[in-house]
Amino acid sequence: MGKLAKSPWMLHYDGSSCNGCDIEVLACTTPVYDVERFGIINTGDPFQADILLITGGINSQSESVVKQIYSQMPNPKVVVAVGICACTGGIFKECYNIKGGVDTVIPVDIYVPGCAARPQAIIDGVVKAVELLQKKREAFASQRKKSGT
Repeated sequence: MGKLAKSPWMLHYDGSSCNGCDIEVLACTTPVYDVERFGIINTGDPFQADILLITGGINSQSESVVKQIYSQMPNPKVVVAVGICACTGGIFKECYNIKGGVDTVIPVDIYVPGCAARPQAIIDGVVKAVELLQKKREAFASQRKKSGT
């Protein structure tokens, strides 16, 4: 019998965006693009999520929420920043309330640039996130095995 793996669960959060990237993320779930064909399951629960997909820059209001969501996710986890605002702060970078991209508050594993990011690019980022998650799971399992827990 082959190795049984858990399907990766993905949580989408909008930091502070114009919603252009959010619309493209939603397009990824339609039958036209169908990100779920890669085994991804959408969830609204950070306690169940393996992949955090964030759109928009980080401002003073969203900073604590993003940190809380990240801390609630079990290890190992992968963070994907979608759109130029999530990557760097984008066109809002110089605004008084924008702290910058997602990596100003939590570690980011995969960057998907674009304004708005295209569904094909988002799916490519999610596929890379699934591959990275699998590597992190294997490393996490071998680390737990060595420590005897």
